[in-house]
Amino acid sequence: MDLRKTAMIVLGLIAVVLCYFTFVSAGEAFRADWPLPRALDEQQARYRLLLITQELETPFWNKVGDGALEQAKKVDANLQVWGSYGRNEDDFLKKIEIAITSKVDGIIVQGLDTAEFKELTKIQAGLYGIPVITVANDVPMQESLRRTYVGSDHYSAGRMIGRELAADMGPAGTVVLIGDSRQQYYQKQRLDGIQNVLKNYPDIVTVYAETADARESVIAAAGDVMNRFPDTDAFIAVNANIVEALVQAIGKRFQIKPYHIYSFDDSPESLSLLKEGKLDGMIEQSPEVMGRLSVDLMVKWLNGETIPLDMNGYYTDIHMLKAMDAP
Repeated sequence: MDLRKTAMIVLGLIAVVLCYFTFVSAGEAFRADWPLPRALDEQQARYRLLLITQELETPFWNKVGDGALEQAKKVDANLQVWGSYGRNEDDFLKKIEIAITSKVDGIIVQGLDTAEFKELTKIQAGLYGIPVITVANDVPMQESLRRTYVGSDHYSAGRMIGRELAADMGPAGTVVLIGDSRQQYYQKQRLDGIQNVLKNYPDIVTVYAETADARESVIAAAGDVMNRFPDTDAFIAVNANIVEALVQAIGKRFQIKPYHIYSFDDSPESLSLLKEGKLDGMIEQSPEVMGRLSVDLMVKWLNGETIPLDMNGYYTDIHMLKAMDAP
């Protein structure tokens, strides 16, 4: 009997000690001044979105990013801006691949008209059920399965430049259209729009020249076309990223003034060239609106509010900015 009492007393003491330490541990675990895990301490955004571009930290894409980030805050989405510098295509595609395998909720991306890009958006993103919206530069929907496009109507932009050129130059002359040797879908649309207008002027001759992006290639291509067509009256840089090298090539051989030179605003140099009077006009787009609208549409699609999205795209405003009107 004494042994049983002793054992019960010992067990009782052990239980008291264990309860005491359990109480102390619990108290320490829930002290008010200890930080809670981030996932519990902060209200998480409903959706993780990525905006991916080939041209980080350029004026045009900074504005797209600013608009997207502003809208993401309004609609409770966590948005990050990823991409590559200097149009590094391999790095750009790798970023898209990482985004897909990270299983983000949605990808907003600068369209790239290549088989590799379409493989990522059509097959891999589709496999994970991740919606893709192209922004600023589109690719054909049938080839990429993107949900929609947000940006300029590049065909209409081309027509706008064609009309402005005809008004400035008159109904006769030689016009050089110079673009990328790897012509992107949006450049084809611009070119089609320009030619759709100029074909109505039988005395306007159009010449198309192709070049790689590299400055030396642009200068060489411009020199070659000026040798072959010395009576050229106007130049249109269909790919805005070559406009600075084009202006430099023309300036090395002739005065800029006699020529009518036009381009688009998605190059870092376009606006400064316009202000200097080296461009007669450029198409000004709405990059901040592109950013805001692409995020808004992505979240509405994820919420089931707008299904399906318009496969033809959502066009943002464009207008012609002339040298005399440059800010």
